[in-house]
Amino acid sequence: MQRAAWAEISLGNLRGNYLAIRALAPGSEAIACVKADAYGHGIVKTAWEFVREGVEYLGVATIDEAAAIRTAGIRTPIALLSTVPRGNAKDVIDLHIIPVITSRTDAELLADAAVRFGAREPVPFFAAIDTGMGRLGFLPTPEAANDLIAITARPELSLLGLLSHFATADEPDLSFAEKQLETFKTFEQNLREVGIDPGKRTIANSAGIMALPGSHLDIIRPGVSLYGIYPSDTMDRNTAALKPAMSVKANIVYLKKVPAGTPISYGSRFVTEKDSLIATLPIGYGDGLPRVTTGKGRALVRGQYAPIVGTICMDQCMIDVTDVPGVKTGDEVIVMGSDGNNTVSADDIAAATGTINYEVVCAFGQRLPKVYIK
Repeated sequence: MQRAAWAEISLGNLRGNYLAIRALAPGSEAIACVKADAYGHGIVKTAWEFVREGVEYLGVATIDEAAAIRTAGIRTPIALLSTVPRGNAKDVIDLHIIPVITSRTDAELLADAAVRFGAREPVPFFAAIDTGMGRLGFLPTPEAANDLIAITARPELSLLGLLSHFATADEPDLSFAEKQLETFKTFEQNLREVGIDPGKRTIANSAGIMALPGSHLDIIRPGVSLYGIYPSDTMDRNTAALKPAMSVKANIVYLKKVPAGTPISYGSRFVTEKDSLIATLPIGYGDGLPRVTTGKGRALVRGQYAPIVGTICMDQCMIDVTDVPGVKTGDEVIVMGSDGNNTVSADDIAAATGTINYEVVCAFGQRLPKVYIK
């Protein structure tokens, strides 16, 4: 590697998490969400692991993500879980993507494109139903049913199934999620009554899979759980034994002994209170270590906690290793991960910075080189 900082991805933990989630819904197919570069874990390597375990579908958010999967030689069906950008219908056809349709207009554009670009068979699609997320999809109304009657009449299109998304399945109070599920099932029944086969139904995200077994239906859509991260602190962790797939590590590139009263980093916001040993790490907020972690974060050096001191820089940060015996330049430091009984988790970093664990791993995955271990 050209950098002394990296994200280490455990392929074994990816597979183990996938199998643990699948075991919760043995009667359902799965869309393994690998969007956002597989939540920072690397879309191609990650997708291959799930494909080797027999996943039925992969879920992405952009055309580029689908293209990366196809370029890697993966032929597993891909669901585009966001709307198709206007002008990209040809990509949907060429890459054999399953789009999510959210309006009659988009369906008509896709059907017309299928004719124009010579699709050899009807384009399968999911119809998104907004049951309470307020983001995308048809409202579950008679008008929506009429739209779907018109859409499914187009021979260029084929309704693969209905899709919705939970807004609060990761919270202690599941009443709203249960209401969403009921709304989803009622609309499905309404479609059957007007002669539309709703196909495969999918609403369960990671939280829904774990907290609402009745939501598994035909297809589950695990996301963050695949990467060993629980959707929230309130989830029952006994439901599935998940292991984080990502660790973040760096080598100490510089050590300096400084006297009491020495300012460290931008703004001189941290000043040593005693003679100290300060280590510099080649990782900063440009690599996903949140700048607001300043004064709140810590790393693991030789199995011991060492506080992050001074303002985190774009490409570097400093830690106080005064109380860690035997430290030397080149030592491996764990910025996120475990060493023995001590851990700095994505949850810890999220709690210290006022964000969610999803964002933490996605950010670390953007610039850091990735090292894959089996």
